[in-house]
Amino acid sequence: MSHRDPIDLAERLQDELPIALSLLSLVDRRCGLAIVDEQNGFATVGAGPLAPTEPNPQIARMIRETDRLARQFVERRLPVVVFLDHHDADRPEPPYPPHCIVGSGDEDLVPELAWLANCAEATLIGADCINDFVGSIDPETGRNRIVDWMNDNGIEDLVVVGICTDICVAEFVTSMLSARNHRMMPALRDVVVYEPGCATYDLPKARALALGLPETAAHPQAVAHHLGLYTMASRGARLVSSIA
Repeated sequence: MSHRDPIDLAERLQDELPIALSLLSLVDRRCGLAIVDEQNGFATVGAGPLAPTEPNPQIARMIRETDRLARQFVERRLPVVVFLDHHDADRPEPPYPPHCIVGSGDEDLVPELAWLANCAEATLIGADCINDFVGSIDPETGRNRIVDWMNDNGIEDLVVVGICTDICVAEFVTSMLSARNHRMMPALRDVVVYEPGCATYDLPKARALALGLPETAAHPQAVAHHLGLYTMASRGARLVSSIA
């Protein structure tokens, strides 16, 4: 295996920047589930410039695990919040190309999770920036929808899943941890990242160069996923591989 192989590098990262996954038991705690950007533009093959170009096992696992977890939360009448990235065509978000444009269909939930759009326990929040915590702020009133949702539901443990592990998920989780420490959500104890329910995109350097992109656009999936998990854990998030 080449020393440049992304999988080999991910293994070296685990040795140098280790992360630990634990089991979460949700007993006698008021729990909520946050789903970040599991929509066509990021997770459905061929649905826009930031969607996968071919089936991806990590993304497929994320959708499958999210659907399973969301149904369990709904069955127990526990609240679910769903973030959906969406943009107006005249408002770019560099360094990314136009994506999840309103009206394109790419901003919609992936088909497997479309049922959440009509679910009484689910609250959908549209956000027009990478950080869904910031995207939840009403620019006119200053109210933050996710903070209000957390407090209205008395959430003690927030379980987070979604895409991309190292971008939107990490931005949201680290912001929630800072907001918790700032006592914006008094009941919140833990922000929990369910690793099997997270994924990121795969763009090895060779493919980026073949597409005419700069080498700095390289984004090997295994490496980026690990770095996202490490970043969240280093800020105080709890990483889990199983939820009972």
